[in-house]
Amino acid sequence: MKLVLRRDQRAAMLGGKPVFTLAVRAQLSEDEKANIKKYKLAETELYTSHTITDKGSGLLGVASRLAWKAVMITVLVKDLESGKMIEVKDVVELLTIEEQIREAAKTFKAILDAAAHFGGEEVVEI
Repeated sequence: MKLVLRRDQRAAMLGGKPVFTLAVRAQLSEDEKANIKKYKLAETELYTSHTITDKGSGLLGVASRLAWKAVMITVLVKDLESGKMIEVKDVVELLTIEEQIREAAKTFKAILDAAAHFGGEEVVEI
């Protein structure tokens, strides 16, 4: 697996602060793709920007959850397969997200490596 990251920026509407973008995509081998499918890992969450602690109730709870979902950034395994564009208004936030996605991708690569050896034998030279 190779993680492809592309940083960019664009002008904001109405002349505001620039918008920073991060495009993330994984280059996966056929075996890795097969293991993602075999072990049903496509919906596995690799990164989320925020978590909601109080979901609320009733109509106000529904409205707050919808608003929260609009600002939340989530990256799933299937997003890495197809590619995902993330937009933020702060370069520090962009770099923080990038670092967390890098770490999550490393962990996911270890999971894929382990999945490749289920039902078989691995010899480790020490």
